[in-house]
Amino acid sequence: MASWAALSPSIVEYFEGEDFYRCGYCKNESGSLSRGMWAHSLTAQDYQDLIDRGWRRSGKYVYKPVMNQTCCPQYTIRCRPLQFQPSKSHKKVLKKMLKFLAKGDVSRGSCEDEPMDSTVEDAVAGDFALINKLDIHCDLKTLRDDLKESLESEEKKGGNPKKEESTELIQSQHIEEKLGSGEPSQSVKVQTVPKPGKGADLTKPPCRKAKEIRKERKRLKLMQQSPAGELQGLQAQGELPSLIPPKSKSNQTKSLEDFIFEPLPEDASHKLEVRLVPVSFEDPEFKSSFSQSFSLYVKYQMTIHQDPPDECGETEFTRFLCSSPLEAENPPDGPDCGYGSFHQQYWLDGKIIAVGVIDILPHCVSSVYLYYDPDYSFLSLGVYSALREIAFTKQLHEKASQLSYYYMGFYIHSCPKMKYKGQYRPSDLLCPETYVWVPIEQCLPLLENSKYCRFNQDPEAVDEGRSKDPDRLQVFYKKAIMPYGVYKKRQRDPSEEATVLQYARLVGQRCAESMLLFRS
Repeated sequence: MASWAALSPSIVEYFEGEDFYRCGYCKNESGSLSRGMWAHSLTAQDYQDLIDRGWRRSGKYVYKPVMNQTCCPQYTIRCRPLQFQPSKSHKKVLKKMLKFLAKGDVSRGSCEDEPMDSTVEDAVAGDFALINKLDIHCDLKTLRDDLKESLESEEKKGGNPKKEESTELIQSQHIEEKLGSGEPSQSVKVQTVPKPGKGADLTKPPCRKAKEIRKERKRLKLMQQSPAGELQGLQAQGELPSLIPPKSKSNQTKSLEDFIFEPLPEDASHKLEVRLVPVSFEDPEFKSSFSQSFSLYVKYQMTIHQDPPDECGETEFTRFLCSSPLEAENPPDGPDCGYGSFHQQYWLDGKIIAVGVIDILPHCVSSVYLYYDPDYSFLSLGVYSALREIAFTKQLHEKASQLSYYYMGFYIHSCPKMKYKGQYRPSDLLCPETYVWVPIEQCLPLLENSKYCRFNQDPEAVDEGRSKDPDRLQVFYKKAIMPYGVYKKRQRDPSEEATVLQYARLVGQRCAESMLLFRS
């Protein structure tokens, strides 16, 4: 058996959480329900598996809505960047940025709330309140001491524990490094949500003006009536548009990258640079920019979300957006930057004006949060950063072929202000029962009839990743790591079995075996 040190296990602490709490979407005082766990550490693959089962992290807290009971079901949504084409409204935002950078022109129209403004939802605030209510504290020093004592004890025994447990107890020499630091955060996040219906419907053909249609009809009529010579004469006189437009006005569809990376003139008014910085205080670039990044966060929270100063302090900022359970990994088949949590910093003329918090995982880039300078709201930085992250995903795909999706968090069809994420297409929603991805076009008609839907239309289909053998679930309990089959023989609390089995059902067999469930 491979050692846990080699497998670098994730360590989580599960909270059952049976109470309903206030919904951040419909404002129902007791309508929202979710399950949660505190992740002391997570491997990139484990978190990828978790979000593919409807989980999502906020700081080190990982939560999963109880879809068939919560008032506003939250469906995991992913965009497919390899097939993505910017809509008319997307192009407008990209052109506005290019014009601003090139000429300094500012179009200060009415600043509306933008898609992808901040993608951590309100509802998770109730989960933090739940943690606070349960008063759960994990003494990490005690855990490390217990592990050390356990390892030393096994060494003295010469590696010959009791026969009945010799094949079941699993040791790790480096688990103490995975326990992280700090306790469950009590940070509360608030989201500004966009106005619905602002994006183009990509399923419909582009609209054409009546004047253009009349010109087209006239041109076709003249072609049928006029000999070739007369046709050329009409073109020369400017009375008939040319059938072959000049190269500079080619109708060839421009890609997302064409818009983003269009060359600027040498005398451009502004310079925009996007830097990818690992979320680690050991990283020099992250450390040197921390103060400026934090100040921007405070300005954003107080201006956009009207947070009081005591709710957006350095501690809250660190726990919420700088503390991540993901460990940095650099596998040979991964992207050059590796896997883990990052800040994408948008530097305008040497100053940070926006920060996109993202996770880079084996199969996707997952958007966590965005905060920006309200003085630059006219640039639609929410939309712009989402498009940059989609383009970034395509860039990572060139090195890591399996990394080909952009996760946007949750899609909430029953909340009009949260439907904007469906405008980034093609995209898929996760079936809450079988955990397969279904194109959003197939899901929307179902959601019009019911808030909660099973998207997989095969009645025989089941959750293939479900927990099939709970006894193989790994538990860290009283200085030892053991399969659940051993743990339940030692546990006398009758409610413990139901809690552990609920955890196994929600995380699935793969994560149940690869992650360590801490039980006190």
